[in-house]
Amino acid sequence: MLFSIHYVTRYHYGEPVTDNLNALRVRPATTATQRCDEFHVRTDPESRLGRHADYFGTEVIEFGISRAHNALTIDVRARVVTSGPPEPPTPGWDSLAAGAYHEAAGEYLLPSIAAPANGALAELVAASEESSPLATVEALCALIPDRFEYRRGVTYVGSAVSDLLAQGAGVCQDFVHLALIILRRHGIAARYVSGYLFAAPPDGGSDSVEVDTHAWLEVLLPEGGDRGEPVWVGVDPTNRSRAGEAHVKIGHGRHYADVPPIKGVYRGGPAELSASVVMTRLDPATSARA
Repeated sequence: MLFSIHYVTRYHYGEPVTDNLNALRVRPATTATQRCDEFHVRTDPESRLGRHADYFGTEVIEFGISRAHNALTIDVRARVVTSGPPEPPTPGWDSLAAGAYHEAAGEYLLPSIAAPANGALAELVAASEESSPLATVEALCALIPDRFEYRRGVTYVGSAVSDLLAQGAGVCQDFVHLALIILRRHGIAARYVSGYLFAAPPDGGSDSVEVDTHAWLEVLLPEGGDRGEPVWVGVDPTNRSRAGEAHVKIGHGRHYADVPPIKGVYRGGPAELSASVVMTRLDPATSARA
């Protein structure tokens, strides 16, 4: 599928601010099933943009505005082609013990998210275990939305998994963080993915919709690919599904803090923030493999 993405973030300050430094992670990634054909960033006030790849391979765009200003607009536009992923491999549990798997998994096997104390997750870990790693991943993607309600406003960007358990509800970021803890306890390497999800009905409905930034995860499964190497497979616990051509990936990391869309500091008073993302489906027949 071919998407046009328009992402706008606006800050309004109560008084002039200075030394406004920002790092953006907003460029769609290029992967085996996704290609970013066009990408543009503009800021108002204008600024010089610097670019580099972070430790996890996500492109970071940095800029600074030293002079005084009362507002900041960040305007991002991209065109992305996606295609559906191949069927995932179906390894047995013994495959996770191989040295090649642990080498590919790296830090994505290590605990990096604060887990609730007192064994609060033990029941979920036991309930999600199935006959194979892939079956366990799929069971967990059904179990989390069965147990927890998707509801905005009960958690925030800095919430812990314990907040999700206490509220019985949360958003995609919370669901992914919970899934990452459980999968790593099963010995399955998993990583946090940030991006967008085209949420319009596939048959009919609008071809242009306003969406939020979205989170899902990728799990590492052995014995896949052309050479038998482990492969990363995307799954979306919020939507009880595998990640497909409607998902547009920006980047990945151990958890949300590794791939925030915008992170910055400035000198001055508080700011009012507004943000919007509009995704437009341009040509459903186009494929990233073409």
